[in-house]
Amino acid sequence: MTTQQQRVALVTGGTGGIGLAIARRFQDDGLRVAVLDLDRPEAREVAAQHGLTFIGADLGKREDCRRAIDEAVAALGGLDVLVNNAGFQHIAPVADFPEDTWDAMLRVMLTAPFLLSRYAWPHLTRSGQGRIINISSIHGHVASPFKSAYVSAKHGLIGLTRTAALEAGEQGLTVNAICPGYVRTPLVTGQMEAQARTRGISPEEVEQKVMLESAAIKQLLNPEDIAALASYVASPAAWGMTGAVLDIDLGWTAR
Repeated sequence: MTTQQQRVALVTGGTGGIGLAIARRFQDDGLRVAVLDLDRPEAREVAAQHGLTFIGADLGKREDCRRAIDEAVAALGGLDVLVNNAGFQHIAPVADFPEDTWDAMLRVMLTAPFLLSRYAWPHLTRSGQGRIINISSIHGHVASPFKSAYVSAKHGLIGLTRTAALEAGEQGLTVNAICPGYVRTPLVTGQMEAQARTRGISPEEVEQKVMLESAAIKQLLNPEDIAALASYVASPAAWGMTGAVLDIDLGWTAR
């Protein structure tokens, strides 16, 4: 069993964007952290730069999900916190959405969090202070056109969160979801640039007039903002919070 000073976290999609920000915040909080990502040289390099244990895995494969948990536990001696953050985006109308892309997105963003939670369960409950944090989205509440797979996965992740929380409570394991609005990550920046070309306007106009149109606060979030919330949810202070769906969305869903 890991001690309070030696708590261990595994963050999927942990070598960039929100995942890396969470991993680094956990390090600042005194946790030992493993990050999971596709096994690429650049991902390994990022992990090494920040002193993070790297686990290369394809979350679309069931056997990789099991191996990832086994490797994290073997490398760091236990597991107290699992952050299901990995995902990707594809934009297309339902009538033309590629079937194989739909399958891949659901495997990575919904089936993998279930499998990782299932395989990690004995370790997370053993410590008596286990945490599962699922990174959902404002699109776990509402829909946008052309994002059917992403929206479906994020809605499903909230359902998984609530169900697992009910089952885990007596074992000292909390399960919560964080639902960010638009965050300034390479993925979002790329989307802004693509929309700017399509619409014939500047990326700055896309940010204000498209992405932040429904927000009360007209400013993109930063990955560190999501990491700060994850830090609290992972902490012992959040022992009574479970089954919660925590919006950090600039007021996007308040309408």
